Amino acid sequence: MADKSVVLTVYIFSFVTGLPSNLLAFYSFLRKVREKPVPIDILLLNLTISDLFLLLILPLKMVEVALDNTWILPEFLCPLANFIFYSSIYLSTLFLMGVSVERYLCIAHPVKHKLNRRPTYAKVASLFIWFLACSHCLSIVYGVEYSDRTAKKSGSNKTCYDNFTEKQLSIVLPFRLELCIVLFFIPFIITLFCYISVIRILTSMPNIKPQKKQRAVALALATVINFSLAFAPYNISHIIGFIEGVNPPWRVETFFLTSLNTTLDPVIFFFSSATIRRSFTDFWLRICSSIRSPCCLICCKSPNPEAKDEGAGQASVSNMLAGSSTPTPYTRSGISEN
Repeated sequence: MADKSVVLTVYIFSFVTGLPSNLLAFYSFLRKVREKPVPIDILLLNLTISDLFLLLILPLKMVEVALDNTWILPEFLCPLANFIFYSSIYLSTLFLMGVSVERYLCIAHPVKHKLNRRPTYAKVASLFIWFLACSHCLSIVYGVEYSDRTAKKSGSNKTCYDNFTEKQLSIVLPFRLELCIVLFFIPFIITLFCYISVIRILTSMPNIKPQKKQRAVALALATVINFSLAFAPYNISHIIGFIEGVNPPWRVETFFLTSLNTTLDPVIFFFSSATIRRSFTDFWLRICSSIRSPCCLICCKSPNPEAKDEGAGQASVSNMLAGSSTPTPYTRSGISEN
């Protein structure tokens, strides 16, 4: 079992870094969606909201871990906290898949995608994703919680969503396997296909500078790394638990890793959205101007014109991958630059 201090450190790190960055991303995406909604921004806004739900419930998990997985909080908070936590995990996997599909269509079929992209499609897809993830997690969490109430009355060591009875295991293990297949592996496979295709298309374009290709490829790889690092170990425990017929004792060692998604997502936002980059930069500049320390003044210096020009030239590919509201038209042999 993972050391308590390690789990708490990861939770605290995720909370301290994830909450302000996701709040800033939420504010930025909300403003942009209100001004000019495009599918990619709608999906990223929903992804940010799912991260914020997890972050808001994270202090409850910190208390639980600090007390050696003993639940002393009001009983109704146990299923509620787990429902929000698990829903946020699978909302993230589904919205990451949605973003990858949107980027693949933008890169592989730019003309058709630009003609047919509608904010309404993204809104409908987002509602379906919320329903799919929340309905699954609601069924398993509350189904297990109230399937065997006698287990809650026995024993003085009160735990939350742990130490299942045989009756509860007969419900939770098959349900976890279904969650793993439907809400993790299928979205993961689709995400891999989309980003591998995106990388293949971009690297086959001879007229694009290597720096532009590297930036676009790195953006795609960052999403896949986030997907596999934060969610893969935890969902693999579902498969092992189903095969062995037990609740794996090492599951907690993979469970706390899922909170890192709230820290990794803003990194992806920063490199994928010009809006987020501007918001983060403006926020940092305001902090530096208020502190006025020599170190901050050096960091806050405006980039030189050459760097700006280079950045402008590199933006065409990354903007397509990041979901610019007006993707730059291009052919397979090259990308037109304005």
